[in-house]
Amino acid sequence: MGHIAKAIGRTKIAEKTGMSRPSLYKALADGANPPFETIMNVLKAIGGQINVTPSA
Repeated sequence: MGHIAKAIGRTKIAEKTGMSRPSLYKALADGANPPFETIMNVLKAIGGQINVTPSA
């Protein structure tokens, strides 16, 4: 997600998520362990989604 956010523009993503730029950089840094809520907010801001399907 960090690479996608960088390509779109981290400032734009930060604005859409309501996060500050430094917080967004820290959350998307290599080795970071952001809260699930942050992941979902960033995912929504970049136009992504998570789909869960039951296994067979």
